[in-house]
Amino acid sequence: MSMSGPLRSKAAALCVVVAGTLLLLASPSVSFAGESNLVLPDLSNPDVKFLGMTGHALLLIGLVICLGGLVFGLTIYRQLKALPVHQSMLDVSELIYETCKTYLKTQGKFILVLWVFIAAIMVAYFGFLQAPSTREVPLVGADAMAETVAGSHAPVADNWTSSTPIRVAVILLFSLIGIAGSYSVAWFGIRINTFANSRTAFAALGGKAWPICSIPLRAGMSIGMVLISVELLLMLMILLFIPGNMAGACFIGFAIGESLGAAALRVAGGIFTKIADIGADLMKIVFHVKEDDARNPGVIADCVGDNAGDSVGPTADGFETYGVTGVALVSFILLAVQDPVVQIKLLVWIFAMRLVMVVASGASYLINESVASARYSNVKEMDFEKPLTTLVWLASALSIVATYAASYLLIKDLGDGTLWWKLSSVITCGTLAGAVIPEVTTFFTSTKSGHVREVVTASREGGASLNVLSGLTAGNFSAFWIGGVVIVLLMAAAWWISAGHGFESLMLAPTVFAFGLVAFGFLGMGPVTIAVDSYGPVTDNAQSVYELSLIETLPNISQELQKDFNITPDFEHAKLLLEQNDGAGNTFKATAKPVLIGTAVVGATTMIFSIIVLLAKNLLTQGGPNAPTSIHDAMDHIAARFSILHAPFLLGLLAGSSLVYWFSGASCQAVITGAYRAVAFIKKNMKLDDGQKKASMEDSKRVVEICTKYAQAGMFNIFLTIFFATLAASFLDESFFVGFLISLATTGLFQAVFMANAGGAWDNAKKIVETELREKGTPLHDATVVGDTVGDPFKDTSSVALNPIIKFATLFGLLAVELAIEMKDGNLPIIRLILAALFFIAMLFFVHRSFYGMRIGDEHSR
Repeated sequence: MSMSGPLRSKAAALCVVVAGTLLLLASPSVSFAGESNLVLPDLSNPDVKFLGMTGHALLLIGLVICLGGLVFGLTIYRQLKALPVHQSMLDVSELIYETCKTYLKTQGKFILVLWVFIAAIMVAYFGFLQAPSTREVPLVGADAMAETVAGSHAPVADNWTSSTPIRVAVILLFSLIGIAGSYSVAWFGIRINTFANSRTAFAALGGKAWPICSIPLRAGMSIGMVLISVELLLMLMILLFIPGNMAGACFIGFAIGESLGAAALRVAGGIFTKIADIGADLMKIVFHVKEDDARNPGVIADCVGDNAGDSVGPTADGFETYGVTGVALVSFILLAVQDPVVQIKLLVWIFAMRLVMVVASGASYLINESVASARYSNVKEMDFEKPLTTLVWLASALSIVATYAASYLLIKDLGDGTLWWKLSSVITCGTLAGAVIPEVTTFFTSTKSGHVREVVTASREGGASLNVLSGLTAGNFSAFWIGGVVIVLLMAAAWWISAGHGFESLMLAPTVFAFGLVAFGFLGMGPVTIAVDSYGPVTDNAQSVYELSLIETLPNISQELQKDFNITPDFEHAKLLLEQNDGAGNTFKATAKPVLIGTAVVGATTMIFSIIVLLAKNLLTQGGPNAPTSIHDAMDHIAARFSILHAPFLLGLLAGSSLVYWFSGASCQAVITGAYRAVAFIKKNMKLDDGQKKASMEDSKRVVEICTKYAQAGMFNIFLTIFFATLAASFLDESFFVGFLISLATTGLFQAVFMANAGGAWDNAKKIVETELREKGTPLHDATVVGDTVGDPFKDTSSVALNPIIKFATLFGLLAVELAIEMKDGNLPIIRLILAALFFIAMLFFVHRSFYGMRIGDEHSR
């Protein structure tokens, strides 16, 4: 069942055979302009000025802003590390970090194994399909600009970029840079979170509420600023310093790499954390022990899982989401806009928007921190959610103001002179979504929510049964309001602004561009979105660190704290504050999920458009008396392929939706089997009668090993299923594939929001019973614990991982479908269908393994 050596070898061999076949069949004799070989315009064009300087010069200033963001984040990092902490708590947090390091190193090696599969396809695509063309092809968009520059259909540059081996090597390098980016920010996230947790736990001993709110928020802001600054820095370096005829391919390679890294870390982290969480939580029912009892060998694994699932996964996911959304918009501009001057203006504008929003997010945090500190610095209790809510809305407001101001300064002369505020209004729809969606999410997940309190009320008489049903109800309602009302209304507003208001004179498919800008706006205030999401793992770990430190039992601890730290501890009040703050952390972990999920759907729309343009361009190469003569005519020709009256498209819609439900089941199955093994081990080895105060390190390590084993096994099956499903769908039929991607995104949106918010409702229902009602150890508490364990894989495994899965399938599909089209045009349609069948069989093999190879019964019998 586990990802054994033989399984790795067989899967790798299968990949090599498939890739080898593609390499042999991918004919270099025909090449048309796909997304990956788009030519970037010359940003140094002296005829296009912004504030008196060229676009290149302006974006060089952006590099300075990125470096400033890094300094901002690293300064907070150093300040947090210098905060006081008792040695007993520091020892626990360092143990958690060391275990997290081991986990992350293991995952890094695992990601490189998965990268081999993607690299094989990239070599086939860029090394053979994208080899220099021997046939001239009508060019549009950025390629038409390249023709103007070069004076022919020849490549723009005849320097080193025209060498296919070097080109492929550079693109593969950027895919590795994408992986390294996701991986490095994830590592930074666990490092800061695993020392912020002990500082938060220690701060609670002072009896004041504000420090235990401020520390997790500062840690989150540090992560957010570093993450966004690194992402922007890397993208700007591609934009500014990579030759224009290679930059498009490097962007795609970079995006695929970061998407792969995020998908692996998100899925595996989600499986790991929920195996550990369920294993630790169920002991409260089995043995009636307290939360995070030090004698429970599953607690350390749970703490590691809090970081693997709620820090590593979301951080890598946020990095990937921010990058892929940007790459999608860059690709759209180069594909859909034919005027090189307009291309330059739009490219510089979207990157300038991100830069000003980074500044706005930093300013919002500083203002909010100052106001909240003055208001709450001396109180013993507070509503921990209020400062976080204020920060989100303040960042949204400042970002919107900055958007309009910067747009006026940079592109007031674009089009008819009104497009600056119309484009700003479209982005504002997304920026508002970044604040409105979290606000609506709290209606279903906050400890103050009527839905969450309904879960508690139902559980009092109905036990675990009505607890589960009422949580499912909250999740279903949330999917309607967030997906069906909020996101639809904001996208509709963007569509209305873009339709017939001057956009169509500049580009093809202006509505698609508008939807891409909405996704762009979702993440405009990225540092703040990441900050409130990262708040949760710190508050969750802080509770655990407090209990595992056994600080209350240390000899003369009160006198020591008074002498060394000038603290008169109130242990009971400290524990209450930490539990209440964890409830706020649960709420804001939940609020960030729909924002990231929403970008997957809205952003996927922009990337799917690239495939449609690719198909239209292919029509232009075919010739014949009835062949279209322009890109507009070509798109009209293929429009009929994307109708429910066209059978392949309709079948693709059904197939994509079905994959969402398989994924939900496969990810939960990995948690179920792993949790079963973890619970069995913990029950057998948890010692309560021998006077032992802490679980042995050997037992704790064994639980971590169980979690890692099933996380990797589940991720391996899931990744290869998605990999081969994408290949099978793209090789079968282009219309089928577009329908497949559309339904994967739309069905995935509602499934993800439903699962995320149902889980959030169950989680905080338990928190109400523990903190407000103080009924731990009662039947009511047992019922809410059961509901929480159901919600664990819902909210932290299946739902959140759909985001990178959707974007990975779409990005990877851009390469796969062009390979398939090339084979079709190369008179190899039968071979193409045979390969589609082989890919489908390979997909079914890993689908089969995702359940039948992961069953409890199979594992129990070994």
